[in-house]
Amino acid sequence: MTFIVTGGAGFIGSAVVRELINNTQHKVVNVDKLTYAGNLESLHEVDNNERYHFVQADIGDADAMSQVFEEFQPDVVMHLAAESHVDRSIDGPAEFIQTNIVGTYNLLECARQYWKGLPDEKAKGFRFHHISTDEVYGDLHGTDDLFTETTPYAPSSPYSASKASSDHLVRAWQRTFGLPTLVTNCSNNYGPYHFPEKLIPLMILKALSGEALPVYGDGKQIRDWLFVEDHARALVLVAQDGEVGETYNIGGHNEKQNIEVVQTLCKLLEELAPQKPNGVSAYSDLITYVKDRPGHDVRYAIDASKIERELGWKPEESFETGLRKTVEWYLNNKKWWQRVLDGTYRQGNV
Repeated sequence: MTFIVTGGAGFIGSAVVRELINNTQHKVVNVDKLTYAGNLESLHEVDNNERYHFVQADIGDADAMSQVFEEFQPDVVMHLAAESHVDRSIDGPAEFIQTNIVGTYNLLECARQYWKGLPDEKAKGFRFHHISTDEVYGDLHGTDDLFTETTPYAPSSPYSASKASSDHLVRAWQRTFGLPTLVTNCSNNYGPYHFPEKLIPLMILKALSGEALPVYGDGKQIRDWLFVEDHARALVLVAQDGEVGETYNIGGHNEKQNIEVVQTLCKLLEELAPQKPNGVSAYSDLITYVKDRPGHDVRYAIDASKIERELGWKPEESFETGLRKTVEWYLNNKKWWQRVLDGTYRQGNV
């Protein structure tokens, strides 16, 4: 089978591409615009594989997308291309509306036109898998509830509102036009190749350079953490075996307060990187509380029992094993993240 993966040079997208090339026999076409968060250096281990092909293109460009569909004749589209950083969405929402809503609409229309022209057998097997976030569900503050596939949408940020909009579009294209779609909503991902603006890599790299570790508010916001390679396995499974029209929530069963995550990282670094920067006696001394961000949701937590029950998926990593692997990866891959921090990685983005 041939998979188109949009956003395949991003954090989760690159994990999906590596999973497909390393652990299946499928062909993969990575379509990525290469914005700041797209990094082809995250795909070095697969980029010479004969089953892998990269196309630099914008999902908002209808002609380019039609050309990709026509040239590569995909069986599955896995749509991960998105603007995904909450703080950036507060500072500049326009790009989030353009990419996450208009871009998704454009991709759906290109997929629909392509699918309508397929022979019956190929059309029957075609899938459009839209990858989304648990943030569309809003805030679980003050309850012990978990997000399920039927939790009403209540997004808080421009980012989560744009993802909620794209989810609705995908479901509408399935309901109205019959396009065979699937939707997954995941909890917070972490792991190797994570762009340093996100909490876990940001804290690791700031600690290693002796900088303050900024924690929003009181740090008691709760997130459910999912190791990115576990998520990639789940996404490929849903794309292949999920039921058309269904939604699957994917979570790691790892609810942690942000401050707990940062403190655990500090302990791991004490063990794995005992040679601290000058003037730092303990990594935890670098923790600094800063003003909370606007509209900050207090708690997210996912009920992933449906995907476990129906498709047999479970995370292989606990938070402890996944976090240790993540810290070790950043300690062993200094060249990758240094090139991200100084911007030279973009020279490889043709």
